Amino acid sequence: MTDVKLFNVAKEITWCPGCGDYIILKALKQAFSELGLTPTDTVVVSGIGQAAKTPHYVNTNGFNGLHGRGLPAACGVHVANQDLNLFVVTGDGDAFSEGGNHFIHNIRRNLNLVHLVYDNQIYGLTKGQGSPTTAMGQKTTSQTQGVYSEALNPIAMALSLNCGFVARGFAGDSDQLVKLIKEAYLYDGYAFIDILQPCVSFNKVNTYQWYKERVYTLDEKYDFTNKDLAFKTGQEWGEKIPTGIIYKEEKASYFKKIPHLDNETVLTNRSWKVKNTQNLIDEFK
Repeated sequence: MTDVKLFNVAKEITWCPGCGDYIILKALKQAFSELGLTPTDTVVVSGIGQAAKTPHYVNTNGFNGLHGRGLPAACGVHVANQDLNLFVVTGDGDAFSEGGNHFIHNIRRNLNLVHLVYDNQIYGLTKGQGSPTTAMGQKTTSQTQGVYSEALNPIAMALSLNCGFVARGFAGDSDQLVKLIKEAYLYDGYAFIDILQPCVSFNKVNTYQWYKERVYTLDEKYDFTNKDLAFKTGQEWGEKIPTGIIYKEEKASYFKKIPHLDNETVLTNRSWKVKNTQNLIDEFK
């Protein structure tokens, strides 16, 4: 266990007061501490959005990329140095709209990373437009007559892509969130956690109270290795919303499927000399 204060930064946090992101950030740092991680062996990668500000607010290695492009950057980090503890943080729009293609194909690759989606069912950074997870019919700042498209179900989507670790958390339950992040980290492969997170400024429907009346934790008897049950559980929404590990399956992660990508050959462990790239340098003369 490491001191959680190691992950603090002396920087003003610009999220709205009451935003669920504060709770997720606190849970993330607590999980880092309990796992014994350090700032130097951990990297947090993001795209663009309110959730994607997280690398600025936690003292680890960090990369803040383009909208929807957190996962390809994380893939590069992973291939370059698999010894880093890799966490990707995105919003629901960042992950499932601009980054939807990357979500699909990096699950297929089964990179060894933790992907946290701060799912507030709205675009918070750009002032309240409907996101892929906004409910059909819900009125927003840009869809004043209501959203016409059906809401995307992230849990069902991840399951259909054969994601090996699929979970849902709630920003109103910090203790459970810490446990889920730790379990996701210990999983060898792509670990996906969809975190329900109220946007207090722009989503007046999915509030803390709305969630607290519906969210429940899956009990210990729930069999998260049963995929048929996981699909059924993942479809629950409305009056009851399950949280916890919804599905878990052990499978070969990215590096185990590609033998030549081992610790001896990853970029950070390769010897490098100027003569190896002399022909490239000569092109600039």
